Amino acid sequence: MRSTKSPLARRLLRWLVGLLALALIVMFLIMPFVFAIYAIQPARAEVGAPPEGFEAINLTTADNVTLAAWYAAPENGAAIVLVHGSGDTRDDVRAHAQMLAAHGFGVLALDLRGHGESGGDINRMGWQGTQDVAAAVRYLLAQDDVRAIGGLGLSVGGEILLGAAGDIPALQAVASEGATYRSLDEFTALPEHRMFFNTIQIRVLSFALGLISGDQPPTPILDSIKAADDAHFLLIAAENETHEAPYNEVFAEAAGERAEVWVVPDAGHTQGLRRAGAEYEQRVIGFFESALLGAPSASGA
Repeated sequence: MRSTKSPLARRLLRWLVGLLALALIVMFLIMPFVFAIYAIQPARAEVGAPPEGFEAINLTTADNVTLAAWYAAPENGAAIVLVHGSGDTRDDVRAHAQMLAAHGFGVLALDLRGHGESGGDINRMGWQGTQDVAAAVRYLLAQDDVRAIGGLGLSVGGEILLGAAGDIPALQAVASEGATYRSLDEFTALPEHRMFFNTIQIRVLSFALGLISGDQPPTPILDSIKAADDAHFLLIAAENETHEAPYNEVFAEAAGERAEVWVVPDAGHTQGLRRAGAEYEQRVIGFFESALLGAPSASGA
């Protein structure tokens, strides 16, 4: 039977089908590959002078990468590994470093590999971050005045610390701000993300990033939290970021009584200190004093 559609209608239909196919290819194939390529572009940059009371040091990872860092010794026996977000440097967490040091905590703020003044190949998804945190913890364990170790991380820095906790028992307390996911296994921690269609982009991205970088996806955050059965967690989410609170609720459920979630009102991604300075300081400092020094917690005040 001959088609009743006009030649113009058939051409328009073919154009529409072609445009739809092109849009799908761009969205689900080309864009993830482009992001994977972007994720391995170095983020090296000059870093300013250390804050008052800090010194510049170098760390060496187990795979011989040299990391640049700032260090201030503790006055209270506890030290915090401070980890910046993707594409940033330790300069971007300067205010957090000063806040911690002002309360007597030692602080080791590092540039992740491929960032700032550190060597090594970058992976902006943080897949190699556990090795960087392990180097920082080894340095702190060698200091006579460090008796307890915690970590504070922003965005990917928080994800790295949460994912490292299960492999690094010395990391006794982690405060994470803005953590969500770094890989397919972490993306599907939310039930609504488990439908195959919803996972296509992250599947392609993970494949492409592994292919281009040679890195393997890290230990999933949920597995790490469950394995770190002696660690405590403060999970900070931004009210204005749709997925942060749901992810952090799932992380808290995995940790049970060892975790608490704070959603910062009217805040965007990693804006906690900027938007809620006094309460942010009270909660973070109270958490570390309770988890690392045995002081009564003031985080819920």
